[in-house]
Amino acid sequence: VTGFYEPVPETIETDGPPGAIAIGNALKKLGREVVYVSDRYTIGYLKALGESQDVIEYPITDHDASKEFANELLSTYNPGMVIAIERCSLTADGCYYNMSGQDLSNFTAKTDYLFMQHQNTIGIGDGGNEIGMGNLHDVIATVPSLPTKPSVTRTSHLIISSVSNWAGYGLAAALSLVAGEDVTTTRAEAKAVITDMTELGAVDGELLEPIPWVDGFSLEENLEVVDRLSEFVNTTLDRA
Repeated sequence: VTGFYEPVPETIETDGPPGAIAIGNALKKLGREVVYVSDRYTIGYLKALGESQDVIEYPITDHDASKEFANELLSTYNPGMVIAIERCSLTADGCYYNMSGQDLSNFTAKTDYLFMQHQNTIGIGDGGNEIGMGNLHDVIATVPSLPTKPSVTRTSHLIISSVSNWAGYGLAAALSLVAGEDVTTTRAEAKAVITDMTELGAVDGELLEPIPWVDGFSLEENLEVVDRLSEFVNTTLDRA
């Protein structure tokens, strides 16, 4: 579950889908089935970038209908785990906000209900307003640089990263170590996803410009993270 819409440029951020695809590709290599879920602002990107995987549009609707849709989705697919990466979360007032405090409720499907109704969940975030950050709601509210209306949606596992995509790459690396098989994202794969997203219309979430950056970090800085994780995994596996 991914996709973070920004209303000023009227498009999504480059953070989230690349990490989701990195996790999805790793799971596929390990024999798992992967389904991507987002709302209408992101599914086009996922279809373009996610090859032949299932991509499901979660409707932007009221709370009752959203909860019912989540129930049907969970019943149909019976997932072993539900993962959110850089996905805006409900707050205590039942709305959605970006880091600037803008109300995103009209642009964000209430995918939170998938996580409220499943026992095995992962939330990945970097700012305090993403699904999973509800685990640290009381702490986030005390930090001046973080949202004054933080996430309330909890997950059974929370991964925090300076950039959410980096945690997606990191989770693929962790899966590699557990499985004893390299399923990490390559430099070429990561570069292609970020640049393709930009060409499709996505923007850097910090600068809000259509450039192949992520949260203010250049493409090369993002690829350096991928390289370091790949090197660590290969070195560790070689020693095993």
